[in-house]
Amino acid sequence: MRTATITRKTTETAIEVTVTLDGTGTYDNQTGVGFFDHMLDQLARHALIDLSVRCAGDLHIDDHHTVEDVGIAIGQALTQALGDKRGIRRYGSFHLAMDDALILSALDLSGRPYLVWDVDFPTPKIGTFDTELVREFFQALSTHGGITLHVRKLAGINSHHIAEASFKSVARSLREALEPDARQAQAIPSTKGSL
Repeated sequence: MRTATITRKTTETAIEVTVTLDGTGTYDNQTGVGFFDHMLDQLARHALIDLSVRCAGDLHIDDHHTVEDVGIAIGQALTQALGDKRGIRRYGSFHLAMDDALILSALDLSGRPYLVWDVDFPTPKIGTFDTELVREFFQALSTHGGITLHVRKLAGINSHHIAEASFKSVARSLREALEPDARQAQAIPSTKGSL
């Protein structure tokens, strides 16, 4: 079973994340930030990973610490659940259309974190959620998951659609990269012999 639980506690947040990579896309996410929970649900459902998140954060300040720290914990959980990455496809990419929004994501579970973020939002907020936090989440996920991640907006005029398409596109890319490679079930997908 490729599964992991991460517990992370700071003066700003208390988080428990559980991931199962070979899941069915079930989710149970409670961060206190409704829109963010909705995005995490999309991540689980479309990556076909099971994801449970519990976060008590300093929301009286704002949503920033909660969103960033959950990204950190999910990235750490992915890393732990992947182990030595033997037998995975490693790479994934996906164009995802959602109404007006079209997002391209591509990633490499390389162990070398790098984020290229070419996504702009026409509004600073989606309801009460700061749109700049979408990038903050993916920065934390990339850094702590050891993921080279590129996300590019090709079209979009609605901030909600742009954010949701970004999460769904990355989810589908993750699904592809995490899946076992039947042709190399026991191999590390690198000429270096480790990732």
